Amino acid sequence: MKKSITMILSLIFVTSALLTGCGGNNNATNTANKGKDTDVKTEEKVSEEPFEMTIRHTQIGADKEKRFAILQDVVKTVQTEVPGLTFKLDGVDSDVNRKEKLRGEMAAGSTPEIFELFGSPDSKIYAKENKLLDLTPILAELGIADQFSNLDPFTYEGKVYGLPIGGSGEGFFYNKGYYESKGWKAPTTFAELDQQLADIKADGKVPMAGASKAGWVPLMLANHLWSRYAGPDVTNKFATGEAKWSDANVVQGFAKYKEWVDKGYFKKGELGFEYAEYTTQFTSGEAILMYDGTWKSSVFKAGQSGEGLIGKVGFFNLPAVDGGVGDQTALMRDVNNGYGFSATVANDPRQLAAVTSFIKNFYNEQIQLRGLVEDGVLPSMKIDQAKLNESITDDLMSEIVAVLNTSQSSFPAFDSLVQADVTTEISNIQIQSLIGGQTTPEKMGAAIQKVQEEANAAVE
Repeated sequence: MKKSITMILSLIFVTSALLTGCGGNNNATNTANKGKDTDVKTEEKVSEEPFEMTIRHTQIGADKEKRFAILQDVVKTVQTEVPGLTFKLDGVDSDVNRKEKLRGEMAAGSTPEIFELFGSPDSKIYAKENKLLDLTPILAELGIADQFSNLDPFTYEGKVYGLPIGGSGEGFFYNKGYYESKGWKAPTTFAELDQQLADIKADGKVPMAGASKAGWVPLMLANHLWSRYAGPDVTNKFATGEAKWSDANVVQGFAKYKEWVDKGYFKKGELGFEYAEYTTQFTSGEAILMYDGTWKSSVFKAGQSGEGLIGKVGFFNLPAVDGGVGDQTALMRDVNNGYGFSATVANDPRQLAAVTSFIKNFYNEQIQLRGLVEDGVLPSMKIDQAKLNESITDDLMSEIVAVLNTSQSSFPAFDSLVQADVTTEISNIQIQSLIGGQTTPEKMGAAIQKVQEEANAAVE
């Protein structure tokens, strides 16, 4: 970082000297002084005037305290490295940030300098509009360009415009204590899962946590279901027209989700519940299963909301469905949540130095392992397997890693593969309508497909 700042200031110094020479000053004097104490003078020119930059993050709420603490520690380090810098932390709900705040700010050209950014398709749209800082030269300077497991979601025309915070997978968390009381193990067939759900319901318990006020929550499981019935690669084909949301196998996935709703396998009133309630239903023991991302493992640690379930939670993949298409071990895995940086940073050497320092201090082995151990976030960077094994000390994370390693393939979440209008249709309208009984699986598929075709035509 120091080297980077020095280089920038050296260029400013050389330019200033040339301009002075053109003004008629004694060139002999300039030549005599050349090289004597340039480095010292350059260091003296580093401005320590106060300046502020904003970091937009989504680490809000009790269950994200560990993640926020990591960010705060990185911020403190960067502020000590960059003279005069103060970071303002702007915490916003994830959905609000992506679908409201950033969209409006991008249009107005007023984004924070650093902000959480969804990879595909968002980063590519904003990069095409020249709204994001090209990180390619910074990664080269820091020597970490090849240290990430996958930068595709943040890459546009060969340049990198964002960096993933970590990786994740999705599956079922289950209450081991309850399962052991029934003499059960994690289901290995779909029929076994169906029977367990029915038995839990008959036992007076809530089979699965439910909170569908935000559509992305129920769509995690729905996405996995239609990917089981229609194939893990089917969602890739909607934007190309190779597959349709109204195809029979996709609709079958919607129908299975609706069947579980109709049988009362989710908590009554779920359409009014926020995501935080989703977790509470499980940690309180009210719900026996919870379909969620692997990041949720962080709540089952000391001092967190699920502390009472430490050692009593397991994790399993959605079992294969009879007649399902493609790899039936596939699960959702991605590295689509990350940080982006405003293109305007390139115009200010001090802001550029701050961004470089932020990347250096956030994207390294220490922080990646800390995220895994403290927060349950899978690394987005390449970490030596032996160090990973040493870092994983709790049974739940070991179980999660085993499930991830057993799956033979993976697929990205639907909202990284389809256009924004399609995401809005399914997550803000159709999934809630299905849960609330205002539509059918067939009508849902047809409605989404209509928007999909309009979005595809707009691209053409």
